[in-house]
Amino acid sequence: MNTIVAIPSTGPEGLESGVDAHFGHCAMYTLVEVAEGEVKGVQSVPSCAHEQGGCLAPVNYLADKNVSVLISGGMGFRPLMGFNQAGIKVFHGSGAPTVGQAVNAFIMNSLPEFTPDQTCGGGHQVG
Repeated sequence: MNTIVAIPSTGPEGLESGVDAHFGHCAMYTLVEVAEGEVKGVQSVPSCAHEQGGCLAPVNYLADKNVSVLISGGMGFRPLMGFNQAGIKVFHGSGAPTVGQAVNAFIMNSLPEFTPDQTCGGGHQVG
């Protein structure tokens, strides 16, 4: 079974592209098709508009592209919940500098799943 992994990226260089630290304001996404522990395909797509409070636009955008995994360095509570509800698992990129390194870490099963306590500001209120 193939998995489509989305990684917020700084440019269209595929696996060599830098990882953008925050998915909501990235220049683009690199979509990587993974099957049987190997990269089968790579595609760069532009990011969608992300305005304050418009956190679900990227969720729908990536869901429409059959993404089932997102690797991100940071995000708010609302988009994390949106991705979870859309069936997209979110993993913490753990500082991988390139898309290729992030995907290899995912393939090696060494990325932690993103949890609500790792989210930044956004719309989540504790208490």
